Amino acid sequence: MDEVIWPAQWLRGVLRLMVLAVIAEGPTYGYEITQRLQRAGLGHLKGGTLYPLLRRLAEEGAVVARWHESETGPGRKYFYLTRYGVEQLEQERYRWIEFTNRTTTLLDEATAENGE
Repeated sequence: MDEVIWPAQWLRGVLRLMVLAVIAEGPTYGYEITQRLQRAGLGHLKGGTLYPLLRRLAEEGAVVARWHESETGPGRKYFYLTRYGVEQLEQERYRWIEFTNRTTTLLDEATAENGE
């Protein structure tokens, strides 16, 4: 299956929410976040985009990072959702659903008016 290339501005608008959602699935590290987003069909996310976002999420208290040593390779920095992060995820999830419902309604109405 070919990978869909989404407009960059769409991804920028939803990336924070998607990263919070991935971390909510359980503690994870940067590379696994990019892989999870790719498996979800959102395309490849570069580290230069992800790591500044993770840093901002940590600065605002939505996630915490903890270093984990590995017996089989290099250690990794794992990210955990905080209580504040859970609240942010829920608020942004609700707002995103409301936003997409409204945009879908507008698109459906415009299509119906044009006889399509």
